[in-house]
This record gives sequence, structure tokens and C-alpha cells, in this order.
Amino acid sequence: MLERNASVKNGLAPPGATPTLDTLPRRIADFTTLGEALDYAAKGRRGLNFHDARGTLERAYPYSELREDSLACAHRFVALGIKPGQRVALVAETGPDFAACFFGAVYAGAWPVPLPLPTSFGGRDAYVEQLSIQLKSSDPVLFLFPVELTEYCTAAAERAGVTPRDWQSFAQVDATPGELPAADPDDIAYLQYSSGSTRFPHGVAVTHRALLDNLHAHGVGLKVQESDRCVSWLPWYHDMGLVGCLLSPMSQQFSADYMKTEHFARRPLAWLDMITRNPGTTVSYSPTFGYDICARRMSSQTRAEDRFDLSRWRIAGNGADMIRPDVMQAFVDCFAAAGFEAKAFCPSYGLAEATLAVSLMPPGEGIRLELVEENELSGCAAAEPGEPKRFRAVVNCGRPVTGIEVEARDASGEVLPDRGIGQLFVRGTSVMHSYFRDEESTRAVLSDDGWLDTGDMGYMSHGYVFIVGRAKDMIIINGRNHWPQDIEWAVEQLPGFKSGDIAAFAITGPAGEETPAVLVHCRISDNEERGRLRDEIRERVRAITGITPVVELVPPRTLPRTSSGKLSRTKARNLYLSGEIQPYDIAA
Repeated sequence: MLERNASVKNGLAPPGATPTLDTLPRRIADFTTLGEALDYAAKGRRGLNFHDARGTLERAYPYSELREDSLACAHRFVALGIKPGQRVALVAETGPDFAACFFGAVYAGAWPVPLPLPTSFGGRDAYVEQLSIQLKSSDPVLFLFPVELTEYCTAAAERAGVTPRDWQSFAQVDATPGELPAADPDDIAYLQYSSGSTRFPHGVAVTHRALLDNLHAHGVGLKVQESDRCVSWLPWYHDMGLVGCLLSPMSQQFSADYMKTEHFARRPLAWLDMITRNPGTTVSYSPTFGYDICARRMSSQTRAEDRFDLSRWRIAGNGADMIRPDVMQAFVDCFAAAGFEAKAFCPSYGLAEATLAVSLMPPGEGIRLELVEENELSGCAAAEPGEPKRFRAVVNCGRPVTGIEVEARDASGEVLPDRGIGQLFVRGTSVMHSYFRDEESTRAVLSDDGWLDTGDMGYMSHGYVFIVGRAKDMIIINGRNHWPQDIEWAVEQLPGFKSGDIAAFAITGPAGEETPAVLVHCRISDNEERGRLRDEIRERVRAITGITPVVELVPPRTLPRTSSGKLSRTKARNLYLSGEIQPYDIAA
């Protein structure tokens, strides 16, 4: 393993960065408003640190400097006539400009609305369309963005009838001095668009109280330590990146180091390089696909212990999509020699409608599994005596965080006993206020007594939460339920495939029957080989479902993803049915 230098032993920061350790007494987000949290963090020396694609520090940004810049932004918002409760849309680029404008809007009583970067969209037109839809939904009085995105953002702003400004021109606005409005804990702090928001976006309205309660629960659940430091590549327009890796470190006063999401996408192992070079790093999060791509990028000629030191990584958080035990094991196999410990894995479950965290695995417990019979997952009777049983390993997503209750309910709304699979409902102090200006959708998921219908299927077992899939993604064939991820995982076991290469969903057949359809990224150019691959996939899916599926091979990078990088089965189905996804033409 790499020789650890003195700074590693002392848990210090890399040269020029804000420190890991400080004399400011730690407070675990026990504040009433977000502005109060930043006011306190600014009394210390810790802060945010921004790195380039190679992991070189570009700018250290202490919380004291962030607060000063945020207050200046707040007074500029006031100078522009922006009132409390009005929205300010911001392209959530990872950097000081977004951070200062986000907190500036909060100080001014406006509601910041983080919007995505173009990296997850299929070109200019798709990105402009997505921005314009979210701008129309949030109805902001101002739209701020990086100067290099001016062409895209002004086009979207024109469609939505919104005033556009880039960061640089906004910085030239003369600030209006004076007292800023005082925030109430039950005021809206910001709007968060969920990662799946496309044609009908839902802006989740999050109050200061809900946010701080969730941040406090997050810190308590992770057992935050004085020596903690965070590294992140997650986008700030997604709840795990914004709440988990920006607002959480700030509200708990520890330093954080960032690389941009697009830099991670180009060089995934740069994430682990940054953890190695920033010796105080103990906390870093990723969806499953991040761990998967890192394990796949390791070549047989490179020894992990010669390049990485992951021995201080205490919390390797995992969330935002289905957690794959095989991927986690592959990551351990690749990086154990570099000091990574399997017990560092921290599976979690959350959603924007609950601010972020619903459940967290207690630190040190790692990945824990339960085997669930396929018949239980599909809602069918138990297998007959002598009939072979099939099982799926379901990952334990931890215990509900402080202030959150979780129930699994059947179709009639009755609470199920342990290991009873049903739809998950959550209630607690950090559940959303509402969907912005969408009372009908709010009523559809949020009951009068505060229970939120998550849309996820799962169960409780001895106080722990287990997730088995999204209710809307379930494929029902002849009255039997099939989880698309089971079909996708089965196909992934064939050579040459990886997570995200397969999308499974139901379509209506010629006679009106439900039929499973499977779209598969194909990297083979020979038509005869494609035909053999299609037949092999068809047989594998038939073995799972008992039904002959429609199998279509499509070009690489065809399957759509959400803004947070997750496969979008619903959008894949819509694009396929509309003809926008064109499969390869393979002779029968």
C-alpha cells in the first residue's frame, strides 16, 4: 500500500485547502434555518474546495468567504426587486458561483431552484426543452447560469418567458444595502426537482425545518466525527449531491472536496485518486453505477495498492438507485488491497420528497443481505413441494433516520408484518411541504395525517428497510409480477454487458396481451452474431418469466437516463414506442 505521509497520519488537508480539523465546536445541524447554519459554519476555518479534472486544487472556499459572497448576492437580489417567496433558478454547476447564489437567494428570502447541467441529456435541443419545462414549472423571476451555457440557457429562458443572466453579469449588479428578511423555520427554503422530472416536473418544496431536521438526522445516523472530511463528484441539482454533499457538510461544519460530475464521467478513477490525495477523506457517496465503473476501469496490469490509499474511507455511502450486491463485492475485490474495507459501505434509501435521507445503515455494518423467494417478490403463492425455488438477494438499506417512520402496506392500505412486501409509506419531520403549485399531485401522494406514498416497493425486517423496486416499473404478465431489474440483471450476466446496458418494460402485444420487452445496447457489428445474441437473450428472459419477450438490440448510449444518471425505463419505453429509438435491423 502507498506509504502514508505525516499529513495522512494527522488527518490534515492537502496543501492550500481548507483544514480538516478546527477549533470551532461541532454542531450537528441543530439550527432553525439554513442561513443560521452558514452563519455558524463561517465562524470556523473549514469550507469547500474545488478541484480540476486531474484533482488539482483550483480554489479553496472557506465558509466565511462563502457567507460574505452569499450576503453580497442577497443584496443584489434585493436590488433587482426580488421579493421573499419568489423563485431564482440556478444552473447547478459545481463551483463557488452557484454556492454563493444559492445561499444568497436563501438569505434574501427567495427560493433557489437548482436546475441540471447538459451532461445527462441527448444534445442541445433535449437540454433546452428540459430547462424550459422546469422554468415554466417553477416560474422564477430570474435565471442564472455559467457564461459558457449562455446559448442554451437564453434559448430556454426565452421559451419560458424568464429573465436570463450569466454569473458574470449578475456579479456586476450594484448591491442594495439594508436589512435582509428574517427567515421562519416553516418558510420554504428551496425547490428540488426530482431526477425523473421530465414532461410533468414536480418541484418539491422543502422548508427550513424539514431540511435541518433531515440534515441533523443524517449527521446523527452517520455518527459524524471531528476528523471527517468529504469528497464528492455528485451533481448539485440532485438531492444526494445538493443535500448530502453540500448542505450536510456545511451544516455540520466539515470540509468538502469536489470534482465536477463531467470530470468523473470521463475519468472515474480520478474520484479514488482524489480520496487518496486528500488524506483526511472519510466520507464519500456514489450510486451503484459509480462503484461499478471504477471496478471495471481497473486493468489487470495495475495494482490498486500501487495507486490508491482508501484506508481512511469510513463512510462509502450508496444510494439513489437499486444497490447491487455483486457490484459492491466486485469493488471490494478490486480495492481491498488499497485499504478499502467492506464494512465502510453505507447503504441508504431516500427521495427528494423526504428532503433526502429516509434510512441509513449504521456505520460499520456494511452490506447485509436477505434472500427473498421469487414467488414472494412476484406476489404469488409459495412454491409447491419439490418445485425448485429461485431467490433474489435484497440489500438492507438501514434503519429509518431520526424523525422518520416507515411502513409497508398492502393494496388495501393495511400495514404489513415483517417481510411482508408492499408499497412503502414514510412520515416525519423532513417530509416535503408540497409539490410546488400542484395540489392534485400533492394530494395523490401525501395524506392529511402526513404519510407520503413513496412509490417504492419493499418491506421492513427487524427495524431495517429493504427496497425491491419501483411500483410503476413492475411488469405484470398473466397476473404474475416481474421486476424489471431481475430481467436486466439476468441479461447482464452474459459476457460484454454492464449496468445500464439493458432496459426491461412491458408493452402491449398484437392480441392485447402484456409482453416483456428488453432493449439491449449492442456493440457487435456482425449481423449474424447479433442474431445469435438476440436469441440467447430471449432464452434467458424466457427462463425467468416463462414468456417469450421482444428483444431489440440498439446502438450504445441509446438508452435514456435521468439527470442523476439512473436508467429511465419509462422514457425508454416511450421512445421505443414512438419510434425515436431505432433498433438494429436483424434478419429473422
